[in-house]
Amino acid sequence: MPLVPANQPQLMRSSQKDEFYQNNLTNNANELFHTLAGYQTLGEEYVSIIQVDPSKRRIPSRMRRTALIFFHTFVPYLLDKVLICIENELEAEAPQTSRTWGPVSHVRLWIQRAVGMLTESQRKALVPLVFALQQGITLLNRLHVAVFYITGAFYHIGKRAAGVSYLRVGNVSGDDPRISNSYRLLGALSLLQLGITLTLQFNNLRQTQRARHQWKQHRNLLPSHQASQSSSRSSRCILCLEERRNTSSTPCGHLFCWECITEWCNTKTECPLCREKFQPHRLVYLRNYK
Repeated sequence: MPLVPANQPQLMRSSQKDEFYQNNLTNNANELFHTLAGYQTLGEEYVSIIQVDPSKRRIPSRMRRTALIFFHTFVPYLLDKVLICIENELEAEAPQTSRTWGPVSHVRLWIQRAVGMLTESQRKALVPLVFALQQGITLLNRLHVAVFYITGAFYHIGKRAAGVSYLRVGNVSGDDPRISNSYRLLGALSLLQLGITLTLQFNNLRQTQRARHQWKQHRNLLPSHQASQSSSRSSRCILCLEERRNTSSTPCGHLFCWECITEWCNTKTECPLCREKFQPHRLVYLRNYK
């Protein structure tokens, strides 16, 4: 592959990306240092609030501040990395060996050994479970924010887990009650939106199970010679290579079995043919399509 000099846009994007991560790391390190030392962060000093323990009379102890940093910073990062590693190992056709040594490599090696003990059917069954767990974490964060809007306490899950809340100092005059009411209304709307999302996902799961059951019944009832003739006359699904059942369309216009394309979307939110990205809720179930 020939080597050519980098141009101006590439150098500018590289510098901007480095500055973004440097500023992000600097801000996180500054917040971590102030929290661990028991000082106010810049944001807390700006609005004149201080951290307190559940007694509301003392600042959090060093142990509680350490637990706050662990729950707020390390737990989400480690959980995300572990789930991604498990997902990659479940989808990998062959085990990938790591030649580097370290804590991350040790965890990856342990996950590889655990996944290697599973059968092919067990690995396929665990892929949707890992995806559901990832989605569940996102929904949990949305639920926590909605509860914060209603109650006004514990904006971050890490602070709730560590029992760290806030008290205001300085100006202690009463707040306008309309502010709290507006946030409670926002929290109620957030809960309503979350409930609608869960309902749609549950209905999607039921529809997938119903389509799978109908497809199994169709396979069992249809004679083999009729099935082969029917498959030759009608279009086939490229995912299962069988006659399309419960035909569904992606936003890009390609047709698949409802069961096949929904199972595909559990791991990859893209069209199997043209690789166009889309969200699973944009699938169209063609009920009367022949």
